[in-house]
Amino acid sequence: MDQADLEVPSSWQAVKEARAGVDTDWVTRFKDSRLRALVDEALLNNRDLRIAAARLDQAQQQARIAGAAGLPTADLTFAGNRQKQNFIGFPIGGPGGASDPGAVFSNTFNQFNLTPAINWELDLWGRIRAGVSAATAEAEAASKDIRAAQASIAAQIAATWFTLAESKEQVALATEAEAIFQKTADAVRERFLRGQQEDGGAAAQLRLAESDAATARAARIERQQTLESSARQLEILLGRYPSGQLAAAKLPPIPGKVPAGLPSELLQRRPDVLAAERRFAASGKRLSEARRALFPRLALTSSSGTTTGDLSELLNSDFGVWQLAGNVVQPLFTGGQLRAEAKVRYSKQDEALAQLQQSVLKAFGEVENTLAAERLLAERASAIDSATSLAAQADEAARADYAGGVSDLLTVLTAQTRLVQLRSQQLTLRRLRLENRVNLHLALGGDFKPSPGPSSPQ
Repeated sequence: MDQADLEVPSSWQAVKEARAGVDTDWVTRFKDSRLRALVDEALLNNRDLRIAAARLDQAQQQARIAGAAGLPTADLTFAGNRQKQNFIGFPIGGPGGASDPGAVFSNTFNQFNLTPAINWELDLWGRIRAGVSAATAEAEAASKDIRAAQASIAAQIAATWFTLAESKEQVALATEAEAIFQKTADAVRERFLRGQQEDGGAAAQLRLAESDAATARAARIERQQTLESSARQLEILLGRYPSGQLAAAKLPPIPGKVPAGLPSELLQRRPDVLAAERRFAASGKRLSEARRALFPRLALTSSSGTTTGDLSELLNSDFGVWQLAGNVVQPLFTGGQLRAEAKVRYSKQDEALAQLQQSVLKAFGEVENTLAAERLLAERASAIDSATSLAAQADEAARADYAGGVSDLLTVLTAQTRLVQLRSQQLTLRRLRLENRVNLHLALGGDFKPSPGPSSPQ
């Protein structure tokens, strides 16, 4: 589909789904109260969210600054001046009168001024108003960026929690596998020492069994490292010191099936899409601001106050003065700067439109990918479950045959290794299915149904 053919709304702020905003109620679908508490903690303490909040405050203050340009400004000025003036050659004064060549007549006087002044640019063409609207839209985009960061942090907490839970179960599985392989190696060693195998055969089997036991030990240590690393990563997301001492989690069951017929309107609450829409709206206002900069500017200036030579009379209205002035400025020649600025704003508007369209396409793509992965991961899990069941039966039969002397050790070791690998894959697939469900909620901007009420205050 051509991006130019995408239908882009002028504003989604009045849409029910957009007003509802991103929610984190989807976390409760995993029925894990500890995970819910961790998400709430991260939303309060995560440092990335604090950075986004600071940027939002900056954008809001910029909107206030832009709004101040359309309001009158008032200044109060106090000035004091003491001056001496000499009248050289003036024909009076001096000790010898006018005939005294060194005679100099001088005058010393004070001057005090207290002047309040008001300046106001009349926004006849809406240039200032366009700038205010643009700054407001940019602040709204920054607020959506915070919502996007909150949704991302919630998803990261959930994914890391599931990784931590899988790592814990992988450590338990690796510990169990190490014990099984060590038990097999001990049995082979006992048989070797009693000389119950043919010459040369038992030594090779013993080394093979001991190698598998050492490999299982290394796998357990690797799983333990992953467990501690996941704990530290989760602590950083929570805003805690990464001590690696976080209590381990447990993989929850896979939530129920995704309901059929999810409405595409759910994507209209995605904060990244809403932020892109607000930036597109801001770019249009910036373009209007640049085009109106070519029009004349009318400013009014008024001042009143008192001027006197005696400081005590400064507040006496008898010495009052006032002034009222107006001026019109029409840009005539700026070297093409203003027109070039307007063209830049045209390009920025095109860029913002393309970014909005790309955000919409990305949103649909993410939903489609996660829905497809939901099905494929379920099929993989079913196949792995069947393979694991068969491997468990093969392992039991191989150990029984080996104990009865009708099978060799290689078959036993192969069956044990395959069973451990498949059980490990089961855990990984379970975690992947949980993560994919998290990604689906992130792609939809929340739960499978929009929240009924308006979004919480930013």
